[in-house]
Amino acid sequence: MNNIPLEAYLLVSAIMFFAGVYGFLSRKNMLTILMSLELMLNAVDINFVVFNRFLYPGAFEGFFFTLFAIGVSAAETAIAIAIIINIYRNLQDINIDRANELKY
Repeated sequence: MNNIPLEAYLLVSAIMFFAGVYGFLSRKNMLTILMSLELMLNAVDINFVVFNRFLYPGAFEGFFFTLFAIGVSAAETAIAIAIIINIYRNLQDINIDRANELKY
């Protein structure tokens, strides 16, 4: 069976999630913020799979939730990158502080 305890997976997931939160809150570059958001989503995906594996070893709901979350994440990333490209075309910069200039 599996020799790695549940706490080890949760520790890795928590480290990934809080690294993503730190990057999301501390960075000014839109692409870095997007990467931090994706890191947080991947930490959640790990939790889906791990809890499914340990709580319901014969079921696949956690895996299906993870596949659905990956699909939503891919669509969200494609849209976010398109928005960032349009902002770069208008401002010649992808700093989050300059995005306020698009209002007027």
